[in-house]
Parts: sequence; structure tokens; C-alpha cells
Amino acid sequence: MNILPEVINHYNIYNDAKRLIGVSGEVELPELEAITDTIEGAGVLGEIEDPVTGQFSSMKIKIPFSVLYEDLFSLMNTTKPPQLTLRGSMQCMNPETGETDYYPVKIVLRGKASTTTLGKVAKGKKGEPEIEMEILYIKILIANKTRLELDKLNFKFVLNGVDMLAKIRSQV
Repeated sequence: MNILPEVINHYNIYNDAKRLIGVSGEVELPELEAITDTIEGAGVLGEIEDPVTGQFSSMKIKIPFSVLYEDLFSLMNTTKPPQLTLRGSMQCMNPETGETDYYPVKIVLRGKASTTTLGKVAKGKKGEPEIEMEILYIKILIANKTRLELDKLNFKFVLNGVDMLAKIRSQV
């Protein structure tokens, strides 16, 4: 697929099958920071920070709302972590022809609320409440192909369709 990705043309976010209402225009996705260990010793010049395959630091997602609304509170239940799905349409250009096309983007997340900011109350203004969630599971599909799947509780890390932990699982 020879395409030039341009923008997310539009998206919605769902809690299971129910579309969340009141989410503002921008959702901050988690940062994936590999856990590393320092390698040093004979045969190594200095130090190397080497990533431990499949091991990642805490990951957070921030979901801002326009105003206080019931969907914000539905995400706060830490005894039953919600599964969120972001469905978007990525606008792309064919660099050879200049034609515009669209490809689906799907991000599935499961996590627990760690911080809820209730925002503010101001006449004629948005309140800007926000919920931050600790991510336990994330799966990203682009053009219906799994590019990333990380399940912290079930020892699963798939990258571009390759099970990165298969060999490790076979040995433990």
C-alpha cells in the first residue's frame, strides 16, 4: 500500500457498544515506554540501555469531556474496567495520482480510572473535565490489520502481526 497518511478525518469513541457523549475533540493516547536495563561489562564500551521485550512502563490515556456528563462517571468504576474503542477514518493520498482515499483506524483499550478531574463551572463556557486511565490492554488496527496488541495481564505482545513473546512463553 503506497499511501501518504494525512489526517484523522473523523472519529468516535465507544464504551463497549455505546458511543460516549460529550468527549471533546482530542484524546491523548498512551506513551509506550519500554522498560530497560543497563548492560555494561567486558566487551561493551560503556553502557547500553537495552529494552526488555514486551515489558512497558505505566501507560495512561486521557479522555477530555466538554462538560460534566454521565459518560464520564461511567468510566470511573475500577472494579469493572471499561473497554473503550476509538473508531476513526484516516485520510490518505496516493502520491502517484494525488487521489484521496480513506482507511479505518481502530484502537481498543481496557483500563482503570486513575485520575478524574472535574474541571470547572463557568457561565457559557466548557467545563473541561477529564479522566485519566491506566491502560491494561491496547490493540491498534490500521486498514484492518493489527499493528500493535499489548495485553499486560495475559503476557501478549504482538507487533505487525508477529507474536514477540512466543519464544519466551515456550521456555517458561
